[in-house]
Amino acid sequence: MNLAEKQRQLTAELAAHKNGQDRLAHLVHQARTRPALAPEGRTDAHLIPGCLARLWFVPAFREGQCFFACDSDSLVVQAIAGLLCEFYSGQAPAEILAHDPAFLAPLGITQHLTPNRRNALAKVWDHIRQFAADHLVNP
Repeated sequence: MNLAEKQRQLTAELAAHKNGQDRLAHLVHQARTRPALAPEGRTDAHLIPGCLARLWFVPAFREGQCFFACDSDSLVVQAIAGLLCEFYSGQAPAEILAHDPAFLAPLGITQHLTPNRRNALAKVWDHIRQFAADHLVNP
């Protein structure tokens, strides 16, 4: 499934909830069901600096596609970071770089986040984008 299709599916899924707060609660519920990172992923080498909560981000590149996993000691941060990781996983670097996550704003996800949590979301997107750019140039 390409990112345009994933966006339509995610938008429909989130639009089924009546407001941004309910959508965020839905994402938190999903985060509870995601498997935790393996201990080797929860190391200082994988921590994203500058986040209030500890946020681990583990990228991988296989067969021309990028894959992302994350974990956090904050369930809300885990929910929003996990949303981006799941959304962009399994995609080619060029498609990732051509598809900004700005589509989430009209869904009311970001407006219910504290500035620190919006910062975490931005940092995860920066890491995803940088990883894709690195593998676009040097696959």
